[in-house]
Amino acid sequence: MEYLVKIDAFEGPLDLLLHLINRLEIDIYDIPVAKITEQYVAYIHAMQELELDVASEYLVMAANLLSIKSRMLLPRQEEEMMEAEFYIEEAEDPRKELVDRLIEYRKYKEAAQKLKEKEKDRSQVFTKPPSDISEYVTEKSIENQKLQVTIYDMIGAFQKMMRRKKLEKPLTTRITRQEIPIEKRMKEIIHDLRTFRGKRHFYDLFPSNHKEYLVTTFLAILELMKKQYIYIEQERNFADIYIYGSEKIDELGDH
Repeated sequence: MEYLVKIDAFEGPLDLLLHLINRLEIDIYDIPVAKITEQYVAYIHAMQELELDVASEYLVMAANLLSIKSRMLLPRQEEEMMEAEFYIEEAEDPRKELVDRLIEYRKYKEAAQKLKEKEKDRSQVFTKPPSDISEYVTEKSIENQKLQVTIYDMIGAFQKMMRRKKLEKPLTTRITRQEIPIEKRMKEIIHDLRTFRGKRHFYDLFPSNHKEYLVTTFLAILELMKKQYIYIEQERNFADIYIYGSEKIDELGDH
């Protein structure tokens, strides 16, 4: 069974690197290349295991990180050190170009966010008379989420879940493989949330150890997020992820 899915939430390799830097609370001016490379490659492997459409630019960045890591580990020759004593300034940091790109990208990202906020504020200048929307306001409003969960957080949670599954019991594959439609799995998740009537732990939605089932379930969750049938909650970085249904799940029929 093959899934080729491209998720628009990915904005590129620099966006992923910034996410990792912020998540790991790393100083952007002094990036530990070995650590960030390990985390970045782990995300790429997770994306490939999910059979997501990984753009070539992600792989180019991975190669660039490995190159920087190698240059930083490579000892300088004694002759070069002898020649270097005649110069006051040190050799250029192999990370400099990457850091400059990240800083520039972050500036544009922050500027885009500010423009988006201004657009939101501006859209409220001219309004129609107030309407009563109390019936649509619930405690589970997406605005009340403790932490904004990104696609990268979800892939990270999937990574942890896969590692846990392998430790508990090796993942299995069927010789006779049966395709599981994503739409069917979406309805099963909605039925699960309706039955449970509350928040569900992310891992609870992956009862099977079959790889096809795990991948299909994860893609179904992403699709339900995109359609706003479910909300994601995370108290803080690295905390467990919980899922609960929105009012829109009533639009889906029972099965």
